[in-house]
Amino acid sequence: MSNFVLIPGGGSGPGYWSLLEAELRRRGHGTIAVDLPYEDEKAGLEEYADAAVTAIGDRRDLVVVAHSYGGFTGPLICDRLPVELLVFVAGMIPRPGENPGDWWQNTGHEAALRESHLRDGRDPDGQDAYALFLHDVPRDIADASLEDSRDQADTSAKAPWPGQALPNVPTRALICTDDRFFPVDFMRAVVHDRLGITPDEMPGSHMPMLSRPAELADRLEFFRGA
Repeated sequence: MSNFVLIPGGGSGPGYWSLLEAELRRRGHGTIAVDLPYEDEKAGLEEYADAAVTAIGDRRDLVVVAHSYGGFTGPLICDRLPVELLVFVAGMIPRPGENPGDWWQNTGHEAALRESHLRDGRDPDGQDAYALFLHDVPRDIADASLEDSRDQADTSAKAPWPGQALPNVPTRALICTDDRFFPVDFMRAVVHDRLGITPDEMPGSHMPMLSRPAELADRLEFFRGA
């Protein structure tokens, strides 16, 4: 069995992993939903990695699951601890020396997002959090996840990613075909460009751990055993 290290996306607490944690624990796995110091003005990516390593402690058989902005933290853990597998889930894949704040322009995210909204008949300037991130999540679960959000300081977005390279560990990228924030064609291109692999795909919004926790657990178990 594995210990799944769950790294939250920007401005998020660990609570939105709870449904996935229940699924993985039911199957006999351990989980560590990391609470990153997003609100700390003094904390950058190194400090985020410190928090994750502290939360992991002496546990091993690690599978790091990095969601969205957590993609800038997940690989750093792999440089510090023996990690068996790194999985980006709708993840921002960094390059050495790249500021997270520059990732959006470097990848062409704004243009891709606007094109996707217009193509699908959505107002590109009128999307709230429910419509953009949580459109397939039951409202009570979506509300609870937003209540666990953080006011993220911008410290981590301004400093270069400190990794020398992406870690030399088995790596998968899982993207969501109904993601309105990271459109699927955009993510296919990012994954191919930055990892040189074809991403795995599943249905769902930007938050599959809330809308499809059992299917996400299936995917993670499959990656672990592949």
